[in-house]
Amino acid sequence: MYENTFPNKRFAHTIAFMEKHISKDQTILDLGVPNPLSKIMKERGYIVTNTKGEDLDSDLTTASSFNGNVVTAFEIFEHLLAPLNILSEIKTDKLVTSIPLRLWFSPAYRSKTDPWDRHYHEFEDWQFDWLLEKAGWEIKDRLKWTHPVKKLGIRPILRLFTPRYYIVYAERKKAKS
Repeated sequence: MYENTFPNKRFAHTIAFMEKHISKDQTILDLGVPNPLSKIMKERGYIVTNTKGEDLDSDLTTASSFNGNVVTAFEIFEHLLAPLNILSEIKTDKLVTSIPLRLWFSPAYRSKTDPWDRHYHEFEDWQFDWLLEKAGWEIKDRLKWTHPVKKLGIRPILRLFTPRYYIVYAERKKAKS
């Protein structure tokens, strides 16, 4: 399907996970501007609309007004200062989201050339689960996978068996009556 390279391995895991939980007749709001993964989603038959590049920490309009079935957010929440806000505002009943996990042997990612491309949060899985729970989501399925790199050294060896990515399918908790 896709070669075992970055980001192809991540895309293959993400699409397989989506196909397990989301039917292609459901409309999706993908948080983030159009990107190679949202293009693959469309090529696979999903009905996808992307956000326009607005600051998702302060502009919650798109997420709160979307009338579709599913929100996806792939490697987005680690860039936000307050991801609880947008997670709480999503009006759909289904969420598929992935994050890079915090690695104890590697510092948080920060681009040297792009001031917006940095990770404010790098979550452990339990922290992300808690964030979703606090925002009103119930996790129904989850998956982790590694991200080996073709380099020599201690960190590349650790990447062979330390999960780097975490994907979750969650549904909005039903209000208690």
